Amino acid sequence: MINVSRETLARLDQLVFMLDRWQATMNLVAPASLPFVWTRHVADSFQLLALAPTKPDVWVDLGSGAGFPGLVVAAALPGTSVHLVESNVKKAAFLREASRAMGVGAVIHAARADAVVGKAIETADIVSARALSSLSELLGHASPLLKTGAVGLFPKGREVEAELTAARECWRFNASLHPSLTDAEARIVRIDGFDGPR
Repeated sequence: MINVSRETLARLDQLVFMLDRWQATMNLVAPASLPFVWTRHVADSFQLLALAPTKPDVWVDLGSGAGFPGLVVAAALPGTSVHLVESNVKKAAFLREASRAMGVGAVIHAARADAVVGKAIETADIVSARALSSLSELLGHASPLLKTGAVGLFPKGREVEAELTAARECWRFNASLHPSLTDAEARIVRIDGFDGPR
């Protein structure tokens, strides 16, 4: 499912190695998903790249957790400035160590999204979040970047239509749904056009 260069694959291998090592002492991903890390997490993250504008300069990942999709993006796009926003201090420490081991220059922000977005990070080409919160809440966190033209990429599960309906009660935006390559019931919400609150 992932057709990448040898260098990118080596960086992704290092991410999986670090995840396996750290997972023994802290819960970074659901333990049941660990044997399927390449499809459940790596490929699931990697598919977002196909929905991004050509060669984004700045990619911001909110609630990065174990680095999905943020560190996968950093591995695949070494020239892109990738910002990982993670409020959990232990997870942020993992992100720092993993990015160092992978040899990628990701910027780690150990803070909540509202403390960073629109402040330390004022503009971006892409803003993403995977399994962080409802779509309506995500739009609130990402709104300073979406207002300046960032494209939002938000993987969602089977309740995506209900989340879109709820989000449209609070926000004005253009959205398209794209099938997930790793989960038949999942969709990726692409926000391309954001006008703010209703």
